[in-house]
Amino acid sequence: QVQLVESGGGLVQAGGSLRLSCAASRVTFSNYAMGWFRQVPGKEREFVIGISWSGGSIKYANSVKGRFTISRDNAKNTVYLQMNSLKPEDTAVYYCARGNSGYVGADSYNYNYWGQGTQVTVSS
Repeated sequence: QVQLVESGGGLVQAGGSLRLSCAASRVTFSNYAMGWFRQVPGKEREFVIGISWSGGSIKYANSVKGRFTISRDNAKNTVYLQMNSLKPEDTAVYYCARGNSGYVGADSYNYNYWGQGTQVTVSS
């Protein structure tokens, strides 16, 4: 079945950096947008950042603009999330998702495959 596997989560101090990876298998990758969402207990999953199929279009949540970047390697079926200047409020489970088209959207319904998530904890 379709697999999106996130890695790279962990515990980091405020101001630090983490790089998440999401490797896709058994799913067409290069023709579709990819996104990252996050969720904390008791809250809805929220859009963080997304990238179009070509990498030419990127959308950010305002809360991460200037701190997070996204990139993709279509040859490796992998998307990356570089998180810098991390804040305690960035603590969440981070999910990668494959879009249902090549154009990047900022809503959950724009994505039809999801990973299992990786925990990111930022200590103050």
